[in-house]
Amino acid sequence: MARPRIEGTNYKVTIHKNGKYTYASTQPLLVNEKTGKTFNRRIHWGTVDENLKFHPGKSYIYADAAERDKLVFPSDWDMSEAEALKANRGSGRPKGSSTDENRLYGDIWLLDKVAEVTGVRDDLMETFGNNADLVDDILTMAYYLYATGNSFNRLARWQHIERTPSTRDLTSPVITYISQHIKEAHRMAFLKERAKRVGKDELCAVDSTSRSAYGDSLSDIKWGKNKDRLPLKQTVEMVVYTLTSHMPIYYRTYPGNIPDSRSIETMLTDLDHAGFPKVIFITDRGYESVQNLEKYILRGQPMIMCVKVGQKTVMDKIDEFGEFSGRPDGMEIDIDSRIYYKQYDMEYEVEGRGGSTVKADRLKLNLYFDANQRAEQLTQIDINIKIQRDTLKAIQADNEKLDDATTVKRNYNYFIVERNEDNTIKSFAIDDKKVAKARRLSGFHALMTLGVDMTAMEASKAYSMRDEQEKYYRQMKSTQGCNRQGNWSEEGKTGRLLILFVSMIISSYVKHIWKSTDLKDKFSSSLDVLDEMRSIRCIEHKGKAKFITPFVGKQIDIAQAFGFEIPEGSSTKYKSRKVKEKKVGRPKKQKQVELDK
Repeated sequence: MARPRIEGTNYKVTIHKNGKYTYASTQPLLVNEKTGKTFNRRIHWGTVDENLKFHPGKSYIYADAAERDKLVFPSDWDMSEAEALKANRGSGRPKGSSTDENRLYGDIWLLDKVAEVTGVRDDLMETFGNNADLVDDILTMAYYLYATGNSFNRLARWQHIERTPSTRDLTSPVITYISQHIKEAHRMAFLKERAKRVGKDELCAVDSTSRSAYGDSLSDIKWGKNKDRLPLKQTVEMVVYTLTSHMPIYYRTYPGNIPDSRSIETMLTDLDHAGFPKVIFITDRGYESVQNLEKYILRGQPMIMCVKVGQKTVMDKIDEFGEFSGRPDGMEIDIDSRIYYKQYDMEYEVEGRGGSTVKADRLKLNLYFDANQRAEQLTQIDINIKIQRDTLKAIQADNEKLDDATTVKRNYNYFIVERNEDNTIKSFAIDDKKVAKARRLSGFHALMTLGVDMTAMEASKAYSMRDEQEKYYRQMKSTQGCNRQGNWSEEGKTGRLLILFVSMIISSYVKHIWKSTDLKDKFSSSLDVLDEMRSIRCIEHKGKAKFITPFVGKQIDIAQAFGFEIPEGSSTKYKSRKVKEKKVGRPKKQKQVELDK
């Protein structure tokens, strides 16, 4: 009969020697899920020197505070290094530097303030059990992606010249360790915290982009419609971006071969689980399908969705106008945009659970007509027909072989092409039905709205704001250097994507402030704002509090545009401390002296 296990031994720390190394370890009892058998697994929390001083390792540093508190260390060990970790520090004056440092700091100071005002730091602290060390490491990696756009291989070197939140060198092994220990539970916990900061009825653009990959080590890397038009496999990255608060609120990776229209249900499930309020989705034609429309109706999900004008519902409305020359009758014109519009009330009922019927709430079809765009599209149709005809004639004259049927259909979409047995052209003729339909639809576009009280032009204006999300993807792929899938293991993918998401929240806020204030007249991009701030330094002397060098010139304008208070001693305002002769009565207030900018 096996000896009974003493309660608490899972967390009892003992010495484990392996060669010349001495580790502080535990041996928790685990159960094999397949066989049901129990086994012990040794966990190394750090090392122990000859003086019984404990030196925390990665397992201890990145464990949350609750897990650390469970560990039972021998009473005669020196635990000073563990007690000095930020996650265990109480309030009071911060400890001085252990060495002399003189590093760049202005851009990091600005990003730290943004992390505070957007609630990112607080949300990460909640997500990771108030482990301030881990949060500082994640923020350092997020800042690095935005400020440099380089790969993580150079991060440790960058930390030697920039005063970052993390105090340890984030080398490649450390970054891999952190990434692999961020799980799906952390992702959802972080999204739940972000959901608390989103208001009801915020306008939120939903879209995806492809991230190309050179390898195929991840299961999600598949052949699909590459939006960068590269001959590479890819993953699909979906983001929900609030156009009200100007930052991303949700993200998820999908296999590279999944169409946009099939990704909605997963997103809705995640958003419900995270506790997001009913925001107003804005989607393009890629997300249009009967299935998605009915899901929106059943869930009572407000949305503005671009729909294909070739579908029957829209075609019927266009056919009602009959033949027209300049513009269709019965449509109103918007003076500012010079676009004709008409709004239709739609009826749509869906069978719900238990045989109940759910009626669509304020479902409307908004039809638009642009006369100038119609003229351009009609001209382009004629040009395309001529190019396709001339090309097919040349192929037939040279007796060349055709490409596969899919390619021919795509490249010569206005013609019906018949083949010989040897794959040469037998005959070709213009597809009058397809040409007539293209000409009929030219100049029209349509939006469908559900659960919102908007006129046709209000819906159009809201939809046009999606351009901000397109620029978000452009910034991710160019400025932040994330145009390729940089994850090579399934274990590290979740962590890397969360770090990128944090970086994009912060960069989106900086870009919004730059774009919406007079900073846009002073700087050509948001990165120029960081460049201007970077020369501010943080000087630290051993055992002394840090000193931040003065803010001057445009650096003051930047702080004011963001609404951030300049650190004491670094601003242009100085309150004289001259001792004056005491007089009877109430003492006068000292006047502030304005220093040179």
